[in-house]
Amino acid sequence: MPIASHMLLPMTDFVIEYYSHEGYADLHTLKVMNNYAKFLKMPLSLEMFVPTDQFGTVLKEPKNYSDWKSLSHNKILDENGSPSMLDEYKYYNKAESKCLFDDFKVAYNGFSVVRIVAAYNNAIELSFNKVEGKFQHYVTIESLLAFDTVFLSTTALKKIGLKI
Repeated sequence: MPIASHMLLPMTDFVIEYYSHEGYADLHTLKVMNNYAKFLKMPLSLEMFVPTDQFGTVLKEPKNYSDWKSLSHNKILDENGSPSMLDEYKYYNKAESKCLFDDFKVAYNGFSVVRIVAAYNNAIELSFNKVEGKFQHYVTIESLLAFDTVFLSTTALKKIGLKI
């Protein structure tokens, strides 16, 4: 299925695209379409874009995190089934794995507002009001379709039920 680009699509485009590659509507296909419709209606939260703690506070990326993450031995599972890593890296990695959208970064983190931008396109910018706990001008995932290109993470694809 060419959703390999992992782009956020309007519901009609998603149905046409998915159905054209599946060829028939079985129960799995209908479930994926239903999951995507529910996904689009989800209210936006900051943790969908950038790693946050349990209180919704943006986490600072640990020093040398991208280098550490690229090392193959950090991907080996220990006996508990969790990646073998230092606590700081493990905590950040777990928060990062909850993000539903790829490649967003914090451009500004002030007292009452967090501004995030897509790393691949600085024109894709969102402001999150910390006091109200919501994004300015955007309410649901579907409202992000106002942007030309927003990429979904593997976590989002799994949530929808798409094969990765």
